[in-house]
Amino acid sequence: MTVKKSDYESLLAEYSNSIAAIALLKQHRPYLEMIPSMRRSEDSLITIPLPIIRLMKDATTVPLSCDIGIFMCDPEWKVKTGVEIFVFIYRPQEDFSDLLSRWREIQVLLATEYEWVMPQNYKHIYSQEADEIYPLFILFSETPERVKRGLIGAALPFVVQPTFDSIEEETEESTVEIQTMLSQMDDGIDDG
Repeated sequence: MTVKKSDYESLLAEYSNSIAAIALLKQHRPYLEMIPSMRRSEDSLITIPLPIIRLMKDATTVPLSCDIGIFMCDPEWKVKTGVEIFVFIYRPQEDFSDLLSRWREIQVLLATEYEWVMPQNYKHIYSQEADEIYPLFILFSETPERVKRGLIGAALPFVVQPTFDSIEEETEESTVEIQTMLSQMDDGIDDG
C-alpha cells in the first residue's frame, strides 16, 4: 500500500482543529507538557494550517514549508507564549531528505525577526517570533522505513498514523473475524 494525497489531506484537515492537535501532542508527551493550561487546553493553543510569516527586515510575506503551526497561548491573557511547534505531515512520494529539508528551511527562515500573519479570529494576539521552535513529524504506517530511520538518526520526534486504506482494511478484517466467530457460535448452537 502507498500513501495517497487523500491520506495527507485528511490529516491536514484533522489536525487543523485545536482539539485534534491536542490529541496529536498527547502522542509526544514532551510537547503536551508545553501546553500552558491543561484545564483550558483548547484556549491554550492555536493551530494554523499552511502558515505564513512576515519577515521584519523587508516586510516580505513568506509561506512556511510546514503543514501546521501550533502556538502556545496563555488562556488568561490571550498572548502567545514563546513556544511554537511545526507539524510536518509526510507527503506522497516524499523521501527523508525532502522532509528534513522542509524543517531546515524553517530553521533558516525563523533565525531572523519575523511575525505571524494571523488568521482573522486571532488578529488580536501578539505574534512576534518564538523563543523556541520544535518540529513534529507525522508519518504513515506505509511511509518507507528509511524515513523513520533517518528521523531517529537525526533525533527528531515523529508519530505514526494509519492511512485510510489500512484503517479500512483493519475494519474489514475485524468484521470477517467477528462474522467467523458468530458463524462458529451458531454452528455450535445448531449442533447442540
